[in-house]
Amino acid sequence: MMNLFGTDIAAELELVEKHWTPRVVGRVNDQYIKVAKLLGELVWHAHDAEDEMFLVVSGRLRIQLEGGSEVVLEPGQFYVVPRGVQHNPIAEKEVQIVLIETVTTAHTGDVTVEGTVPIDQQVGDFS
Repeated sequence: MMNLFGTDIAAELELVEKHWTPRVVGRVNDQYIKVAKLLGELVWHAHDAEDEMFLVVSGRLRIQLEGGSEVVLEPGQFYVVPRGVQHNPIAEKEVQIVLIETVTTAHTGDVTVEGTVPIDQQVGDFS
C-alpha cells in the first residue's frame, strides 16, 4: 500500500494469499521489490543471468545451495544467491520475505513447475 510515507511491508504481506506467490510492491531502476510468504519447499532452480536477494521479515528460511551447503536466515537477515547457482528455499514454518530481483527474473528460474508464477501475475499496484 503506497502512501505519503512509503510502502508498508507488513500491509503488503497481509495481501499475499498463497505461499510461494511473490507480489511486486515496488521498483528501483531495473529491480523489482517483492513480498512473499513461504511454507514447505519450492524447487531446485537457478537464475542464469540474475542474482536474487532474500530478506527475511519473519520466520526462519533455509536455502540449500548446490554442492551441499546451505544458508539459514532469521528475521532481519538477507542473503544474495549469485546468478547461476542452483538453490532450493525451504520454510519449515511460514516465513515472510522481501525479494529483490531484476525485472527479468523468472520465478523458478530455469525450471517450470505447477507453482511457477509468471511476472505479469506478480505485479501489484505500486505506482
